[in-house]
Amino acid sequence: MTDLFRIRDHVADFDALVADILARSAATCARLPMIADVATGPGPGDAVDIFRPEGSASGLPVHMFIHGGYWRMFSKRDYACIADTVTAAGAIAVIVDYTLMPSVRMVTLVDQVRRARDWVRDNIEGHGGDPTRISVSGHSAGAHLASFLFTADQAPSGLRAALLLGGLYELEPLRSSFLQAEIGLTDQEVAAFTPLTQRHAPGPRIEITLGADETAPFHSQAADFADHLTRQGLQVTRSALAARNHMTSVRDLAIPGTEAGRLLTDLIRTA
Repeated sequence: MTDLFRIRDHVADFDALVADILARSAATCARLPMIADVATGPGPGDAVDIFRPEGSASGLPVHMFIHGGYWRMFSKRDYACIADTVTAAGAIAVIVDYTLMPSVRMVTLVDQVRRARDWVRDNIEGHGGDPTRISVSGHSAGAHLASFLFTADQAPSGLRAALLLGGLYELEPLRSSFLQAEIGLTDQEVAAFTPLTQRHAPGPRIEITLGADETAPFHSQAADFADHLTRQGLQVTRSALAARNHMTSVRDLAIPGTEAGRLLTDLIRTA
């Protein structure tokens, strides 16, 4: 039976796309003004990289990005390229790291991204950012983690807007996928960290999107989560990126002028 969550099986040029993203990220780190490995908490995974637009302006909007990889691969440095679109929109980019499963459990990852948000809110003014104009995006597992930045118990979140790309909002089906052997999701984690069971606080504007060519579970989960947030009173927009899959969509997020890049630029400028 085909595993609809195993991305490699549904993206023919998966390795080439990952290589492209890594190459773009290395170029971004070499080109943009960067403050690397800023500690946001006590652990080795509590860190962000900060990228500024050229120039010395202050009071800039701020955008956080949380990478995917099914909670068990990649790092902030691998997705530095997202800063290209963010800085082109005139904002400060904060690329977030977290410790990878299974060396830690899901609760640690959620705590780490929340500490990153809190650090940004409390400290970004010292780097030229406006702490009242913070937005966030996340891809895949990163979209899942980003959703825990505006749950009801986090109100007020300090976020103006969120872009959730190719996200995972129902964890139980993953226990029947290839991933279970790699991270071993527990009953407790499914119950505590499924976004579709959470209460979310109105406030941030939410854009839920994914590649039109993604597999069926990603489409159904995106629709279900958009409905879930709308019922809770959040302002939600849902879209699909034409002729894009799970990896081309996030690659495009790093390229201003693509459909994904325009979504991110608009989110930042209107947040």
